[in-house]
Amino acid sequence: MPRYALKIEYDGAPFSGWQRQKDHPSVQGAVEAALRRLEADCPPIAAAGRTDAGVHALGQVAHADMAKHWDPFRLSEALNHHLKPHPVVIVDVAEVEDSWHARFSAHERRYLFRLLNRRAPAGLRAGKVWQVATPLDVGPMRQAAYSLLGRHDFTTFRASECQADSPVRTLDRLDIEQVSTPLGPEIHFHVEARSFLHNQVRSFVGTLERVGAGAWAPEDVKAALDARDRAACGPVCPPQGLYLAGVGYPQDPFAAL
Repeated sequence: MPRYALKIEYDGAPFSGWQRQKDHPSVQGAVEAALRRLEADCPPIAAAGRTDAGVHALGQVAHADMAKHWDPFRLSEALNHHLKPHPVVIVDVAEVEDSWHARFSAHERRYLFRLLNRRAPAGLRAGKVWQVATPLDVGPMRQAAYSLLGRHDFTTFRASECQADSPVRTLDRLDIEQVSTPLGPEIHFHVEARSFLHNQVRSFVGTLERVGAGAWAPEDVKAALDARDRAACGPVCPPQGLYLAGVGYPQDPFAAL
């Protein structure tokens, strides 16, 4: 049974999240429905990560097992046809080994969070950014972010309902970038790790926003981390500014495309 890696882009706004749910629309459900238009008995797909309701993706990766061999380009074209009108696009397809797994073969997840820092309503970017009207000072935010890098117990920055066996994770990157756009200034958070806890990125961003606004000092973030207590976390920011930007593998299955 041939296995195919799918690189997927989607707008998370209409969905209850990635994971298939019985009574709510999901990205996984939309992709599986498109696959079953091609092969009625196509088994469930597996993804590199489960995004929450309202979270978007630029480079989610999933794998699908098919009954027959498909040309990768033809498979992507057929899936995109059947995915309409959902805001879900198959960007790339590659045939992979049977042992390759979208989740377990991955060694890195990359997230982007977009914060629009202006008073005027988001307008064209509504649903795609978190808007904060108060001017933010990026310097202290960067100073605070540095204390989060490395291997830590991130109990403070994970959701109380997180089902991970351990709160210990290694954060490889948390860069904060000021971006000037024709529609107003944005602050981008670039976050990378092998794996993340539930709500970890949104907890980081919400807490760092408090630093940028002057409500927290940079050292307060280190104290919150050391507390290992969810109550010590700053506010969790909303999901619409969060994007699963990409997934890293020891050998990129899409490199030849």
